Parts: sequence; structure tokens; C-alpha cells
Amino acid sequence: MSSWDDMLSGKPFSCADPEIEAAADRCREVLFDFNHTRDREAAVAQLRSLFGRTGQSFWVETGFHCDYGCNISVGERFYANAGCVILDECPVTFGRDCMLGPHVGIYTATHPIEGAQRRLGLEYGRPVTIGDDVWIGGHAVINPGVTIGSNVVVSSGAVVTRDVPDHCVVAGNPAKIIRRLDGAHEISSGTF
Repeated sequence: MSSWDDMLSGKPFSCADPEIEAAADRCREVLFDFNHTRDREAAVAQLRSLFGRTGQSFWVETGFHCDYGCNISVGERFYANAGCVILDECPVTFGRDCMLGPHVGIYTATHPIEGAQRRLGLEYGRPVTIGDDVWIGGHAVINPGVTIGSNVVVSSGAVVTRDVPDHCVVAGNPAKIIRRLDGAHEISSGTF
């Protein structure tokens, strides 16, 4: 099993592995071109070459960063505003109709808690899965291993550390459910 396979499966790996470094270098080259182009068609083509899967219609604003790109899958009508960061050591999967506000961070990468273990230079990851019809507000953070259901709103500045069920609004640090939704209808009343 290669370091790349270890990385994708959530086992400890070294980002100094030649295969992993080569993938990161390729990603940086594509992102440099993407973040500096004025041609929308060229930008979409660059992202299609980078991402693992895309819908027909999607857009990412410039100022975007990811580690490898090939571990990111976006559904139909995906949109990410400026300054989005996706650390994709493990798969990051978005359903259809997902919107990310400015400066959203989605992280699959993590490190050992103990300093002595961190000094060994190993890291690992946990996949992130996001359902359909999800809106993630600006400056929100989605942590490693989190699954977010469908028809969910993540409030601006929220830090999501645990799975989020379908049909709700979460806010805070750590994020908690503040409102439940039922499909197209809100279940609870109040202001948000």
C-alpha cells in the first residue's frame, strides 16, 4: 500500500512522500493559473482537470486553495465564494445545490494530539461529506470526519465538529442545532 493509499484511507502518512509531493505540486500549478485567470471558461476547465468529479454547472471564486483537488467532488450547481480553503487529504464530497460563503474552511487533515507524535511528521485525515441543498455561511469551519445532511444551513462563523442531521440550522462554536426544518417548511419559529 502506498502513502497515497494510506492518506485516502485515514492512516498516518507523510506529506513528504514523493507521490504526495508530486500531487501537491500539480495542484499548486493548476491553482495558480485558476486564481490568476480572467477567462471564465478557462477557469472552469482548470477546476474540472483538478477536481475528482464536478456537475455540469458549478463555480468557485478566485482566492481558492486546496491541497490536491482530485479528492474533491462537487455536485450540480455548486458555488464557493472567495477565499475558500478545502484541505482534501481524504475525500470531500458535496451534493447538489451547495453554496459556500466567503472564507469557508473544510478540513479533512488532522494531526496527532501529542507533540512528540506530531514531531514525527505524520498526519492523517477523515473524509467530509456534505448533502444536497446545503448553505455554509462565511468563515464557517467544517472539521475532519464530519457528515452534514441535506437541507442544512451552517451559520456564519460556526465551527462544525460533529455530524449534522438533515433539515436544520446550526450555529456556534462548537456548532449546535438552533432550528429544525421540515423540507421546504420551517418547524420552529423565531428570528435567525
